[in-house]
Amino acid sequence: RNFCCDCGNSKFKNLQCKLLPEKSKVNSGNKYNDNFYGLYCTCKRPYPDPEDEIPDEMIQCIVCEDWFHGRHLGAVPPESGDFHEMVCQACMNRCQFLWAYASQLAVPPLTKVNSLEDEGILLKVDESEEQKKEIKKESEVEHPEKKEEKQMEQLNEPSTSSGSACPEVKRTFYVLYILSLAFILIQVVTKSEKPVCKLKELQSKQFLIKDTATFWPSNWRSKLCTCEDCLKMYSELEVQFLTDECDTVLAYENKGTSDQETERRDPLMDTLNSMNRVQQVELICEYNDLKTELTDYLRRFADEGTVVKREDIQHFFEEFQSRKRQRTNRMQYYCS
Repeated sequence: RNFCCDCGNSKFKNLQCKLLPEKSKVNSGNKYNDNFYGLYCTCKRPYPDPEDEIPDEMIQCIVCEDWFHGRHLGAVPPESGDFHEMVCQACMNRCQFLWAYASQLAVPPLTKVNSLEDEGILLKVDESEEQKKEIKKESEVEHPEKKEEKQMEQLNEPSTSSGSACPEVKRTFYVLYILSLAFILIQVVTKSEKPVCKLKELQSKQFLIKDTATFWPSNWRSKLCTCEDCLKMYSELEVQFLTDECDTVLAYENKGTSDQETERRDPLMDTLNSMNRVQQVELICEYNDLKTELTDYLRRFADEGTVVKREDIQHFFEEFQSRKRQRTNRMQYYCS
């Protein structure tokens, strides 16, 4: 991810990149980890490893992009079809906020534990003062609604006051009614403007922190919180790509499949399919003639051991075009 070639920078003397001559002297985004030197996993071994006789699947971590043996992840990986992405032990220790999501989203590994204490550290975050204030505000919002219902009931009841007092009572009621609606509206707008942090909601529940890798389904990234605080945290941990749906393993696999299909396509067959029958026959005949004559022409140079120059190729095509015009000028007969 974000790795650039080093050709033409300060790592090579007297060599300038012809494609990008303005390339900077150092690629600051490059990370020259053990993978750069052909070593992988926590065992720091090459792949394939000639000394490793144990058949084991290598799995790539989506955060550090290192490759790991399945037996070196701290937990037995689920079946390969049950998960799409993996985060290694070291990255889980660095990005511990993922444990809160793992309790709800991660695919459980094929390991058995006897108790929560054996499996990891059980965390429970108590309600903060801000959460308590928020609950209190929500309860206070409900009181104007109840007050409004009572006022409506009083309005429907027969009035016992004098006729001259009724308009004043109604006017006072309408003022109070409008003020209560305005108060409710302000509370709703204020609450809607402040997005709810999904991470804080998960952290308020029980979850485990273990010293293992985690395994995730295909759509887990879309469930990560994108509030302002969480985005800042992603930036500080340099994992902003976690919220990018184009960065997923599935997206890379689909892109690779699409590129392979494009490479397998034959340009000549695509051109033929866009022509009618007569044009297809003419093009095939011209292609075969060019292939045969060019092969015979170049064979002479190979037999004589001489170098083919630009002038020789230019001369060949001039003669080929001349012979083609002669064939075209002749009378052609077609079946009716």
